[in-house]
Amino acid sequence: MSQAIALHKPGAFVDAGTLADGATLKADVVIIGSGAGGAVSASQLASAGFDVLVLEEGGHHTRADFKMREDINYPMLYQEAGARATKDVGVTILQGRAVGGTTVVNWTTSFRTPAHVYEHWRSAHAVGGVTVEQLGPHWDEVERRLNIQQVSLDETNRNNRVLYDGCKALGLAVETTRRNVKGCMKSGYCGMGCPVDAKQSMLVTYLPDAVARGARVVSRCRVDKLVVEGGAVKRVAASVIGDDGYNVSGKQITVEARRFILAAGGIGTPAILIRSGLGGGMVGRRTFLHPVHGTAAHYKDPVEPYYGAPQSVASHAHADRGDEVGLFYEAAPMHPMLAAVATPGYGAMHHGAMQRLPYLAAHVALAIDGFHPSEEGGTISVRESGAPVIDYVVPLRVRKALLFGAKTLARINFAAGATEVGFGEFPHVLARNEKELDRLTENYDVMKLPLFSAHVMGGCKMGDDPKSSVVRSTDLRHHTLENLHVVDGSVFPTSLGVNPQESIYGLAHLISERLASAWKT
Repeated sequence: MSQAIALHKPGAFVDAGTLADGATLKADVVIIGSGAGGAVSASQLASAGFDVLVLEEGGHHTRADFKMREDINYPMLYQEAGARATKDVGVTILQGRAVGGTTVVNWTTSFRTPAHVYEHWRSAHAVGGVTVEQLGPHWDEVERRLNIQQVSLDETNRNNRVLYDGCKALGLAVETTRRNVKGCMKSGYCGMGCPVDAKQSMLVTYLPDAVARGARVVSRCRVDKLVVEGGAVKRVAASVIGDDGYNVSGKQITVEARRFILAAGGIGTPAILIRSGLGGGMVGRRTFLHPVHGTAAHYKDPVEPYYGAPQSVASHAHADRGDEVGLFYEAAPMHPMLAAVATPGYGAMHHGAMQRLPYLAAHVALAIDGFHPSEEGGTISVRESGAPVIDYVVPLRVRKALLFGAKTLARINFAAGATEVGFGEFPHVLARNEKELDRLTENYDVMKLPLFSAHVMGGCKMGDDPKSSVVRSTDLRHHTLENLHVVDGSVFPTSLGVNPQESIYGLAHLISERLASAWKT
């Protein structure tokens, strides 16, 4: 049975489960993915008068669904219930899966892309179509819409404050962060969706803006492939996700449009291209993760790392280490389930460590990967089922950087008054003072460490040379398909050295403005 659904104003949020099997949807522009890139693009293009249809694999959840419960909200809001990992299971990847994408579950930290990053891309990766100067007014607009403002020091919780105090004591550069919040209650549960809509995620900002301008957002809709005919994308073949939120229901839908935007992120976007027979070349290559290693410091007085704004302090003191891999340091919230997964050991040892959770300060070192010529990043491929495979082997250069970062975080915590610092390795490596830090030797075995990432970048590199990139930098159009664009973090040629959400917002705002102008002529 075929069902033609015409877009009309006003727009709406639509659950794909309500559509008939075999339904055909039509639009001027189809956007695949509703996170940072997709939502901003949808709002801008709908505002310009285009009929916009957004397809999202995850469900449409609102604050009433955000129960501040890890056992409920991780399966609901994360890819693979928060257990997504690289092929060798060496790096756990926390990535959102819901209307609003990862912006629904991130920790609100907002940075503009550092100017030197775009300069590096220009000189090393032929990115000539975008500059920091061009992005400036678009970041200004995004910051106004999302209420991105710098946190005052008295708004930080103790988990962040000891990072700040320790850095100051050691003479390391440190600052409070900027956050996209309004009326924040500082519950500390940002990673499980904001129960009061204080987080200005795409769920409560740009997506409602797009819908108000006539766009439709279809949730529980998994894009299987793009169908290409005559050198252009003609339609999307998609499956409807069932009531369990993960498995397909058996229903299929088709989406037709004149133009298509991929915004499914650094894993989803290349995976869709590969499933569509559009792989090869640089598709799925140069994937970067900001590999993260954490430390757990214990204090005599309670820290309670599960309450308060999760990230309100950051240090980029070691972002530039010359020929060595750079790092930046941030705090990480620790709720019971996340702490249990990150804490090594078992039985009485693990139980004892968990009993000390209220006295724990958790901090992370994030490696800035992709800037050295030897760092080619990871790759994205797909299984026979179509599911993505992330193959990222942590390079020795990055391992050494994380060792340096772990030791630095230990020194920061000792300077702030910690009684001991653990490094997450098993068997347990604990230091009670700086002299004992040598226990973490140069024989640093990454497989013994609980590494993770929440920043997936690359996989559809932008650039002006079709041989070394997937999309051109001026408008992020696919080099060979004139009606396909990629607008998300997958276009970054390297990692960023900062949390990526605002970098994606600004780029999407600029590119969608350019697209709207070009398509109207």
